Amino acid sequence: MSSSGDLNPSHLQLPPGAWPTLLDGLCARFPRIDRETWIRRFARGRVQDAGGRTLAEDAPYRVGTEVRYFREVDEEPRIPFEAQILFADADLVVADKPHFLPVTPAGRFVAETLLARLRLQLCNPALVPLHRIDRETAGLVLFSANPETRAAYQSLFLQRAIDKTYEAIAPPLPALAMPHVRRSHLCAGEPFFRMCEGDGIPNSETRMEVIEQGAPAWRYRLQPITGRKHQLRVHMAALGAPIVNDTLYPELAMRAPDDFSRPLQLLAKALRFNDPIDGQPRSFESRHMLSTL
Repeated sequence: MSSSGDLNPSHLQLPPGAWPTLLDGLCARFPRIDRETWIRRFARGRVQDAGGRTLAEDAPYRVGTEVRYFREVDEEPRIPFEAQILFADADLVVADKPHFLPVTPAGRFVAETLLARLRLQLCNPALVPLHRIDRETAGLVLFSANPETRAAYQSLFLQRAIDKTYEAIAPPLPALAMPHVRRSHLCAGEPFFRMCEGDGIPNSETRMEVIEQGAPAWRYRLQPITGRKHQLRVHMAALGAPIVNDTLYPELAMRAPDDFSRPLQLLAKALRFNDPIDGQPRSFESRHMLSTL
């Protein structure tokens, strides 16, 4: 385990207040971050002005000053699984992510993320993900490697010009005619990190069909037409077939942070699109496999 710094700084314009020092003001602004953590950040040069110059903890607090700081995570746990790069050129990188590895920094993970690892491996600090999948989900993630062509690839997702196919292992749904399309209104649930179906105009759509039938579970092909948070997990749970090993749906399930024994049986299996730069058809498929039935 190690202490690691965030990839990109967070920005803050100092709000009104009468604190004598910058340290005092930051501690008041972020009460969940203890004073010792801020002192360590100052000591390591992790608190800077807008120009990237290091600030001192006893610097006077000046309302309106722009401050940038780099988040640090102490004792960041190691994720013992590696991603594979399936494709890389000057514009695009396609990675095959393992279960449990976050795509971008969040919570207690900063260096142990797909983005951080790929930036280091490819020596490209400009690398950014074009979309995201859950930490618990394995499979394909596209990255933009070139800021000059980034907007062209981002438009694929905005225009829904990319076909995304997932596979999932979940309980049988013998009473439901397949193929099936699930449309619903997804909204924030409780706790805040969960989603739920609620009243309102449908804002999510998933096409699903059965690939393989087994006794305890079936293998499903899922195609999200929209890209809402946890969409596939919520839709399957709402149909009475929660994805195997899902710790969020339909109910929260407690699991040790270092328990990697039961990965969520959801895989971002394939991506297909016409390359916006040269017009050539692109097709990528994950090498990961879900559990056998």
